[in-house]
Amino acid sequence: MTAVDDRPQSHVHALEPAEFERLASVAARESEGLRLELIGGKLGVKAVPDGLHTAMTMWLVQQCMQRKPQWIVHVGLGLKVETYRHGRAIPDGTLAPIGHFVGAGEWAEPDGVLMTLEVTSFDRDTTQRDRIDKPRAYAEAGIPVFLLIDRDTREITVHSEPGNGVYEKKVTVPFGKTVILPAPVDIELDTAQLLTWATADKG
Repeated sequence: MTAVDDRPQSHVHALEPAEFERLASVAARESEGLRLELIGGKLGVKAVPDGLHTAMTMWLVQQCMQRKPQWIVHVGLGLKVETYRHGRAIPDGTLAPIGHFVGAGEWAEPDGVLMTLEVTSFDRDTTQRDRIDKPRAYAEAGIPVFLLIDRDTREITVHSEPGNGVYEKKVTVPFGKTVILPAPVDIELDTAQLLTWATADKG
């Protein structure tokens, strides 16, 4: 005879933003390099960048500084994203005017952000996180431009025109080609350097 367990079944606990922020703060303090994110109600871990990931991020930082010195790409800044600001994301880069985040705290409002950047990592969560969840989250937050540097496909994708929780325009070009970052960014990027690095990378 099979025993029947009539106890109430447990349910997955949904993290509230304040609860998540406390958890993320403890994790960052107790484990060096551990950064947590909350996207689509799911708890995730921000991948530790490798050498190529860091090089590609800093390449964009340099490009923006050269062309738009009144702006800065913040690396490792936490943002409140998604509808009603329930999500918490840490973009690889966040473009905003110099001084925009002074006094913002650990998790900043997305208002005034011009662009976010993600560089894919070689882990099992990359497809869902960087190609699906984060574009949706950034679009819901109303961030005008989202730039994805995809190391797997060796492509760069520019998402723009956020509306109804999605980016309504996407332009993808292979590494080595020139791509335009649309308004309000208005920067032309020559991605030849990304192709050189990706070709040489042994990771």
